Amino acid sequence: MWFCCCMLKSKTTMTDKHTHECLFFVLSRSLNGSNRSVFQGIKYLVDNELLDWKPERVAEFLYKEEGLNKTAIGDFLGEREDMHLQILKAFVELHEFSDLNLVQALRQFLWSFRLPGEAQKIDRMMEAFATRYCNCNASVFQSTDTCYILSFAIIMLNTSLHNPNVKDKTSLERFISMNRGINNGQDLPGDLLTNLYNSIRNEPFKIPEDDGNDLTHTFFNPEREGWLLKLGGRVKTWKRRWFILTDNCLYYFEFTTDKEPRGIIPLENLCVREVMFPRKPYCLELYNPNSQGQKIKACKTETDGRVVEGKHQSYTICAASAEERDDWIESIRASITKDPFYDLVSTRKKKVINKVEEKL
Repeated sequence: MWFCCCMLKSKTTMTDKHTHECLFFVLSRSLNGSNRSVFQGIKYLVDNELLDWKPERVAEFLYKEEGLNKTAIGDFLGEREDMHLQILKAFVELHEFSDLNLVQALRQFLWSFRLPGEAQKIDRMMEAFATRYCNCNASVFQSTDTCYILSFAIIMLNTSLHNPNVKDKTSLERFISMNRGINNGQDLPGDLLTNLYNSIRNEPFKIPEDDGNDLTHTFFNPEREGWLLKLGGRVKTWKRRWFILTDNCLYYFEFTTDKEPRGIIPLENLCVREVMFPRKPYCLELYNPNSQGQKIKACKTETDGRVVEGKHQSYTICAASAEERDDWIESIRASITKDPFYDLVSTRKKKVINKVEEKL
């Protein structure tokens, strides 16, 4: 539904007939929750001569038009086709980063869309950002690689300092240490890193919110859903719950009509396996292979409405048949991912090190 506000605020060149047709078109396709509705919506505007299929025009539309879904913008800009790469470049060039420090520039950039979840899309978008920032501030970094790596370090610092689930908060000393040698083999000035650290510590990034990214939208197109039994409670009992697997999380509800889940289990860095349980032959278990004995980062809603941290060291779930259990295990394994930021930064740091070694 990402075009709704835009269409309601129709331009002078758009007749009421066009407005109604475009609304009907986008609404009818956005209900399925597919990102393809974004592409179809743009295509409709282009086909009906409401938008020129030129990188600068599409970029300007995505950047300036009010009411567009920021998540959809991020997905659209992250595509790898040549036209999308040109649109991304034009979109980034609409941002003016001159005389801004890196945190200020990132605040502006990350407010104009939502970063997608795919590592390759994130890589393309942050590469475009780093290039634009260095073009606007030629004397700050020795290469775009430095800007790229430090940008990710800042994003991860924001998560570390302001996500309540992260217990081990990154200190200034660790932030400086983790960014040693990234400026073509040299260290960045300590006062520069200190100022960036303090800026994030004092004010977290503001993440854009939009109607298209609420929980209802999240559950439109799940990777898998169905009734399962979950073992839980102080007195271990089996409770029937409606499970939804989507966006690398496992959500469970008491009833299929509930708008909000009773619990959320982020699957990042977890593993899943088949387990045997007395009188329950078709069980699977979610567990953390690297932190045995520690609670899994998850949350649940108490009966009084309070959201609290989960207390499970593992989650035991029972299916109705061996086939159903195996299907859930396969789907969960496909959904489990590591944080893509770390892999992207690691790859770019190796690139910087190799460049330095080649010069020696």
